[in-house]
Amino acid sequence: RCRIDDGPPVNRHKPAVDVLFKSVAENAGANAIGAILTGMGDDGARGLLQMRQAGAVTLVQDEATSVVWGMPGAAWKLGAARDMLPLDRIAQRLMEWASLPAGQADGATPPRTDA
Repeated sequence: RCRIDDGPPVNRHKPAVDVLFKSVAENAGANAIGAILTGMGDDGARGLLQMRQAGAVTLVQDEATSVVWGMPGAAWKLGAARDMLPLDRIAQRLMEWASLPAGQADGATPPRTDA
């Protein structure tokens, strides 16, 4: 079920990625995949951590290929991301994970930091 909520800003952001990722963690758990690409600030980092703690597989874009490494860097520093990859390898990794049975992606592929 999806619902739009016109609530207050979260961490100064509206809409906030943290709100979306928290909802995904609570409702999809290990059946989810999360990614944070280049962006300013730290929005999404805590939500991605909640997703990972709920069993989702997660990744961030590496610093070398990010225009601004704020959002992915914050998530990486929190331990929210399982993998850190350059932009040109992210789509392939997401397709690998999405092709696996729900909840089985984490153990099926070794963690990577191709940075």
